[in-house]
Amino acid sequence: WDNADFSRGVGTTYYQEYITLNTAKPPFVRDVEAKVRRYLRSSYSAVWTLKITWERAPAYTARTDTRRTITYQAVLTTDGFRSYILMLYQDGGMQWDYTRLAATNVLIGYT
Repeated sequence: WDNADFSRGVGTTYYQEYITLNTAKPPFVRDVEAKVRRYLRSSYSAVWTLKITWERAPAYTARTDTRRTITYQAVLTTDGFRSYILMLYQDGGMQWDYTRLAATNVLIGYT
């Protein structure tokens, strides 16, 4: 894990909230539900989901190279009793030069 640096005006962070209690579910929420069901092999029906996207995020410090970026998402979802987070990374999207980062044990995701 490392820090992103948006101080040079490169990259964007945005979010979208989906409140789906007693409402029709958009395709994105149905996809999230399907992922939770598949990974956990259990029933799941979301009542709230939040998608946060970091698009073209440069590594800290951005003065090193703002051309090498990463795009990823965190999706938080709950059925009101259980809550989950999905970490989604753009396929082949890790463009940070990990040899120039402060951390030496670079990972994407969880250990």
